Amino acid sequence: MTISRREFTRMTALGIAASSTTFPAFAQAAPRKIGYCIIGLGRIADHHMRAIAQGTTSTITGLVSGHRDKAEKIAAQYGVPKGSIYSYQDMDRIRENKAIDAVIVCLPNSMHAEYTIRSAKAGKHVLCEKPMSVSVLEAEDMIAACKANKVKLLIAYRLHYEPFTLKTIQLIKSGALGSVQAINSANGFNIAKGEWRTQHALAGGGPLMDVGIYCLNATRYLTGEEPVAFTAVATSNREDERFKDIEESLSWTMRFPSGIVASCSTTYGAQMPSFAKVFGANGWLEFDNFNYEAQQIKGAYRSDRNAPLTKLDETSTAHDPSHFVSQVDHFTRCILEDKTPDTPGEEGLRDMQYIQAIYRAAGITMG
Repeated sequence: MTISRREFTRMTALGIAASSTTFPAFAQAAPRKIGYCIIGLGRIADHHMRAIAQGTTSTITGLVSGHRDKAEKIAAQYGVPKGSIYSYQDMDRIRENKAIDAVIVCLPNSMHAEYTIRSAKAGKHVLCEKPMSVSVLEAEDMIAACKANKVKLLIAYRLHYEPFTLKTIQLIKSGALGSVQAINSANGFNIAKGEWRTQHALAGGGPLMDVGIYCLNATRYLTGEEPVAFTAVATSNREDERFKDIEESLSWTMRFPSGIVASCSTTYGAQMPSFAKVFGANGWLEFDNFNYEAQQIKGAYRSDRNAPLTKLDETSTAHDPSHFVSQVDHFTRCILEDKTPDTPGEEGLRDMQYIQAIYRAAGITMG
């Protein structure tokens, strides 16, 4: 068969084009999704499960619950096989389930250590809700178990992955406020009767362990420093059945190495607007980032006395569970890329050490 030079050139070009558009599809396979087992199916678990469903990096592959009927309904909603539903008694069998790469511990505070350690021994990575535990010793045991079993541990400080919080941190680090002098922060609400959080055996403490920890952690990531001195006062109305077992309200101060002083308050006895306000030599910044919905940053600062005033007032349009999406996506990347999470067990341990110091200053025995 004889073909012309022009025909040969045309056929060669078509062959090259075909090879360049067909084969690369096989060269880059999409990264696999990480399978998560949700331990405990209460309110916080709902945020995590909706986040996984809305994201693209992860999937729900197991459930642990003491209520089989409830678990089966949730399993049907998220496509989890009935064979991947476990009770608290037999959850160690998750070791055999290859579809489960990691767990999310969504249980009362006093159960975090047990189920983190059991999950680590089953060879599963652990994302554990905050507070990490109810004692410093438990936090240390959780870290040791995860290291011994070569699994990763992330404590659920979701704001470390939230864009407005990260922007606030960057503004302070950039020197926009000048030298930081003081921080005020508060977070609290009027808790309902019968909540497990009012039981010391389950919660390990009162509002400091639940919502006050947001203030504590914020002072640390906003300053980039660790506190070195503490004062604290706690109050409780023992005639109110909600506070027979835990403190009702607590206020504390912390001094940081650079001289920054933080003043924080938390309560279960009143609706308390959540905020952190940072005062610097050149201005101030305030953010309301502790809630699950839209975040806000506002402030005013200038580079020097004669510079024009910069005003800031921004509100995020993000909605729940966007914080949880960012958090689980980060942990999934850490698992796939073998990286240490940005909020590892050591981050949770430090807060437990500071909570212990705050309780001591208030005359409360922790644990």
